[in-house]
Amino acid sequence: MRNLRITLKRSINYGKLERIYLGGEAEVRIYENVVEKVRKPKRYRNKKLDDIIRKNRTKTEAKIISLARRNGIPTPIILDIDGEKIVMERVKGKSVKDVMSEEVSREIGKLVAKMHRAGIIHGDITPMNMILYGNRIYFVDFGLSFIDERIEPKGVDLHVYFESLKASFDNWEELKQAFIEGYMDYDKAEDVIKRAEEIELRGRYVERRI
Repeated sequence: MRNLRITLKRSINYGKLERIYLGGEAEVRIYENVVEKVRKPKRYRNKKLDDIIRKNRTKTEAKIISLARRNGIPTPIILDIDGEKIVMERVKGKSVKDVMSEEVSREIGKLVAKMHRAGIIHGDITPMNMILYGNRIYFVDFGLSFIDERIEPKGVDLHVYFESLKASFDNWEELKQAFIEGYMDYDKAEDVIKRAEEIELRGRYVERRI
């Protein structure tokens, strides 16, 4: 099995390393043809426990990416998993933040509906975590994702997206409405949208108390 892994790695054409992003949870290395995501050690945790947590979260992320793809959500193809590292194909396109429109936001709504129908909670739905390539929108970061059928986490997903629109675009209200139109493909859409509104009100209440 170990020899198979070595052979597989040699068959991947990485190309030239172009840039590195340092996030809170992981280091992302962008090569010409692939993307490597490596979860960083947490010094405040016991090393053995930290290794287990990072490896388990890496496996979970890879499984959810594959599940999303099987349910019609464009994602990078997983090429290799090795401990706390995932190697994925590189999707060469434009950040959704740079090409956002009502049409794009409506399509995102449709894709999130598919995601939630499959029980996938993304955890960080923002324009920065999506790439437009051709006429398809790819979700490229599932680092905070998990599986959950409850309305609450789905409402949080929508709340995060709506807040990202509000922070980035002057026409955020039109973009939000377009997303909702697309999201209505989901049979529990009304319940989730209502929960997202409740979550927003909770945040306002906390702000007033502070």
